Amino acid sequence: MQQPESTPSTLSSTLTAGPAPLAATASDPASTSVPEPQAAAQTPDRVPRWLERLELSLRVILRIFIGLFVCFLPWLGQIVVHFPLVLIFLPGAHMLWDQNPIFQLYPALGDFATLGAVRGIVSGLGLLNIWIAFQDAIRHWDG
Repeated sequence: MQQPESTPSTLSSTLTAGPAPLAATASDPASTSVPEPQAAAQTPDRVPRWLERLELSLRVILRIFIGLFVCFLPWLGQIVVHFPLVLIFLPGAHMLWDQNPIFQLYPALGDFATLGAVRGIVSGLGLLNIWIAFQDAIRHWDG
């Protein structure tokens, strides 16, 4: 079997498919007459500063609220016992952790969820979320 010859013109045509443009040579006057596209002249659209600030504010506020909710979620049943006024603001607060239907359906999971260490770990995740929110706000603060 004979393989086709590889001439410089066929070799260069197969290599020109890459992203890098070919350098113009003095022996090829046709390549010097084609103007290259001005990629630097086209600047991408930038997001307005006020929109970045609004997104940061909403992200921080949402993380703080989620962190507070997750932090107090395991203890809501005990908080309701001592402060029944909480039921005005969160009517089903006692159903979220202590009397959760899933925990009642699976008693072993309910026993595990009522352990102090498990409640502490979940509350720690809430505190971690609050910490991340404050770090995000401080990191992007421009003064």
